[in-house]
Amino acid sequence: MISVIIPTYNRAGFLKRAVSSVLAQSFREIELIIVDDGSTDETRRVVQSFNDKRLTCYYQQNKGVSSARNLGISKASGEYIAFLDSDDYWLPTKLGCQLRFMREGGFRISQTEEVWVRKGKRVNPMVKHQKPCGWIFEKSLELCLVSPSCVLMEKNLIQKFNFNESLMACEDYDLWLKISLEHPVALLPRALTIKTGGHPDQLSGKIIGLDLLRIYSLVHLKKNHLLSADKKEILEKVLMKKAGIYFRGCLKRGRQEEASRVKKILEDSLWEHPEEANNLDS
Repeated sequence: MISVIIPTYNRAGFLKRAVSSVLAQSFREIELIIVDDGSTDETRRVVQSFNDKRLTCYYQQNKGVSSARNLGISKASGEYIAFLDSDDYWLPTKLGCQLRFMREGGFRISQTEEVWVRKGKRVNPMVKHQKPCGWIFEKSLELCLVSPSCVLMEKNLIQKFNFNESLMACEDYDLWLKISLEHPVALLPRALTIKTGGHPDQLSGKIIGLDLLRIYSLVHLKKNHLLSADKKEILEKVLMKKAGIYFRGCLKRGRQEEASRVKKILEDSLWEHPEEANNLDS
């Protein structure tokens, strides 16, 4: 019924907890697909410590989390897909409650609330991180408001879009924008996912200039997806805002060549009004 996909790379110290939380779900009709994205630590040994026929592991050379998730999707046989990051974990009733919630409401995709734990201590999300529900496209333009570990969706929905493997990060921001253009995202208002953070290997802490990746995502979305006039207008406003902040940051740090590249990207994307790119430094 549900295919759970865990992508992992050198997270042996966290993986056992994540896998255990999946196999301990009260809803039993699941398969667990672990995609080892080229780990060099004890990941394989951790996986082999589990004796459960519902678990399958695939190994690939290190290609990034998007590639790992897409491989898992291609191997999945369930009607629904759920993702779990290898440093997060679920409460035992997560899948059962979420599946019932979706079926009763007729939803194709949903997420749960989550508890944030940073360096072993519980922290409260900021107001801007509060999860929206319904038609969330406009709210999601500024920052990612859907957590992969909280999501359950129909398999045929994710197969239509997949994760963008050219993005080394912000791949989830990109995917949820594409999905939320066409589908409402439901919210089960129960904290059934534990999201941990503060690890030195987290991409959000290692990659400088995440907004540049969001800029690329917005440009791609504008060029390749049919947008209504109002959605295109708000997307362009957010794109100009993000590009302006990044552009001025490049100039401030003496990265003139990168600033020029961002301006050119924007000129190419605003083909109806390319002159607007001249307002980046204002």
